[in-house]
Amino acid sequence: MVYIAAHMPDSGEKESEDGKRFPSDLAKSGAIKKTPDGFTYIDPAQFHELFAADLPADKAAFMAHSQVLNLADNFSATITTAAWRTKPSWMLVAGSDRTINPDLERWYAKRADSHTVEVAGASHSVYVSHPREVADVIESAARAVSK
Repeated sequence: MVYIAAHMPDSGEKESEDGKRFPSDLAKSGAIKKTPDGFTYIDPAQFHELFAADLPADKAAFMAHSQVLNLADNFSATITTAAWRTKPSWMLVAGSDRTINPDLERWYAKRADSHTVEVAGASHSVYVSHPREVADVIESAARAVSK
């Protein structure tokens, strides 16, 4: 399992509750908006600073206006099975993530005994801003489990 600047809840946990351990700037900002039918998105005016701070403004603006909405209930769903309990895991911590607190990402990785790589200065959009580092983690995981 490879986690890129991600939540790693355990069985019986909810992402929304785990996030309270180390609150993120996004969670404290009021930038999470909800549609009348229960989907969430990040306020486009705050997207760059909170989700993609290490990207050029034009790229962040494109991402802000092409967000895929997420059902709000997904964040409060109770996890039934944590894959990292039975599979080896890798975590890439985005060192300047404002969407998920990097301290929470580190806490998850330590608890799961994950192979951990941290990219200093990376936002939550680390997969766009540091694609080589992300690919290296994925390739490392693939090599390790294919032996």
